[in-house]
Amino acid sequence: MSSEQHFSPSSDVLPLAGYPVQCMRTGSLADRLLADHKAGQQRVLFFVNTNFVVQCESLKPALRHPDVILVNDGIGMDIGGMLIHRRRFPENLNGTDFVPYLLKEPLRRGAPSLRVFLLGAGPGIAKRAAGALEAEGIVVAGHRDGFSEMADTDAVIADVNQSAADVVLVAMGNPRQENWILQNRARLNCSTLIGVGALFDFMAGDKPRAPAIVQRLKLEWLYRLSLEPRRLMKRYTVDIVRFLVRCMKAGKECAAYRYQQPGQVD
Repeated sequence: MSSEQHFSPSSDVLPLAGYPVQCMRTGSLADRLLADHKAGQQRVLFFVNTNFVVQCESLKPALRHPDVILVNDGIGMDIGGMLIHRRRFPENLNGTDFVPYLLKEPLRRGAPSLRVFLLGAGPGIAKRAAGALEAEGIVVAGHRDGFSEMADTDAVIADVNQSAADVVLVAMGNPRQENWILQNRARLNCSTLIGVGALFDFMAGDKPRAPAIVQRLKLEWLYRLSLEPRRLMKRYTVDIVRFLVRCMKAGKECAAYRYQQPGQVD
């Protein structure tokens, strides 16, 4: 069976560049992940932006696994949605806003905190991010940076499993974090794995968020570009063009399809 046969017509997914990106809102996505956690169902969550589409091409077959949830992140995805489907996504779901919401949701419901393990970012950053989460009442089961402390994969996995973490956040950038999660998820006992990019830097205070008005105008990408032009210029110029080309090439092929369980017959 080809990978394209894992899709069928639906309105709850906007496939872009061959990725089945789901149309969800913050509340419904959190509800789904918490329900899966309660049921003992492992889920992987990735936030798909234009850089993800370009950098994770080789991982596309694994990203279509039924336990992987892909959601939209950034104005580029809305542009792609309008270009291919004449539709926008119902809400921008970026990890910087969604992950803290998810981790705080059990506390708002009067339930025990999820146990979270932080993997990735530069030396000391995960530790400071962990401190910020603990200040919010969230239980941090452990943390390791993305350099020397991630060198021994077996030791990392043993550490995470021994910690009894419910949620593992992996901050290594695209496509390294996605590749690490997809390769190691079967060995991890947690219910939820999330690729979070620069989240720890924001939590630790090492990188500033854009002002609220800039976020509302969906111009946070421009704010970040102004702070790190040398690192991000290619992402917001050349890679945007590559993203749009891939959307157009896959548009006719995938415009009428959605994600479904392998083996499901229409």
